[in-house]
Amino acid sequence: MGSVIVLVCVAVTALLLGVVLAFVLRKPPAKSADSDLLARLYVMMEREAAAARADSSAQRTAMNEMERAFGERLERMRTELAEQLGNLSGGLGREQAEARAAQSEALRNMAEASAQQLGAIRHAVTEQLHEAVERQMHTSFQRVLEQFTAMQKAMGEVRAMTAQISDLKRLFSNVKTRGGWGEAQLRAILDDVLPPGTYESNVRLGPGNDVVEFAIRMPVKTETPPLMPVDSKFPTEAYEKLLNAAEEGDVVGEKAARKSLENTVRAEARKIATKYIQPPATVEFAVLYLPTDGLYTEVARIPGLIDEVGRQFRVMVMGPALMPAMLRTIHLGYVTLALEERTESIARLLGATRQEMLKMDTVLDKLARNAQAMSFSIEEARRRTRVVTRRLKELDNPVVSEDEGEESEIEFSGHEKGSTATG
Repeated sequence: MGSVIVLVCVAVTALLLGVVLAFVLRKPPAKSADSDLLARLYVMMEREAAAARADSSAQRTAMNEMERAFGERLERMRTELAEQLGNLSGGLGREQAEARAAQSEALRNMAEASAQQLGAIRHAVTEQLHEAVERQMHTSFQRVLEQFTAMQKAMGEVRAMTAQISDLKRLFSNVKTRGGWGEAQLRAILDDVLPPGTYESNVRLGPGNDVVEFAIRMPVKTETPPLMPVDSKFPTEAYEKLLNAAEEGDVVGEKAARKSLENTVRAEARKIATKYIQPPATVEFAVLYLPTDGLYTEVARIPGLIDEVGRQFRVMVMGPALMPAMLRTIHLGYVTLALEERTESIARLLGATRQEMLKMDTVLDKLARNAQAMSFSIEEARRRTRVVTRRLKELDNPVVSEDEGEESEIEFSGHEKGSTATG
């Protein structure tokens, strides 16, 4: 700043000198005394200008020195400040890391203790609940297992009866000796597959005196379930003619015998439909039973006969291989009805179990809240213990400043208030 002022002064002086010289040069020549005066004045001005320039150079040099010293000092201060800040941040980082490690350790210990307590409570509750549910489920499903065992036993009996039927078919290989055997065979199959009391023999259906051989009660939830008529037919003459024609290789006779068998089966189906299908006392269909698989095979070989009989007369043609399968379906219907009757009791049992589960959930919720309150109480007890420990340390050191005593008392009072509020 001083060098700038000096430069301004030098410039002003040079300007004034130029003005004076210009004024002097415009005047006419004067005396020699004025010339000498002007010369001395010019010399003095030159000297002052040189001195001013020297002072300005010295001041500039001094300013440069001051700037360099100030920069060096500022750099040293910056370095020292950076070192202090580094040391301070390192110390704070270590303190924070130590505090964080201590806090993590304390929280880990608390979590482990709480987890152990909750695990013990959960284990006890789970054992009790498991025992209760296991007792109830064992009691409720024991009867179901007994019923399934009985059904498996019945299936074994069915298989044994099927084997016996096969033996009987081999025994009665002659067609003539099987004339009156169809009804007995059908009764044996019904007794073997269906439960007792699910069918009747020689039932009178409709207003006439016609009696059907067997009538099966259908598995329906009504006071008077409808009956399914089952009648056994054995067209011996037509079947014998067909077998004889096939053995002799008589194509024309075989064709005529097959036509006669078709007419006989159609006529028997019409009789069954007219006499025995009487809704609502019966279902809307009936069963025509053929005692041998050979006869049923021959009937099934007639194109469209079984479908036509079923569609036109609502009569199903069954043989010894198909009849047990249909009866098993009816038997499964009775098993389904029995299971449905037990559905309400099982539903009540499951409802009671659900209510017990809801109550157990409420108990577990209460236990969780109690465990949380216990955790808070333990933490409060630890804080109180630390406060009492500090007071005991003050008693061990008799020389304690008044400020430290007041701070400890205030801290003790604050913890006491906090613990009272929490408790």
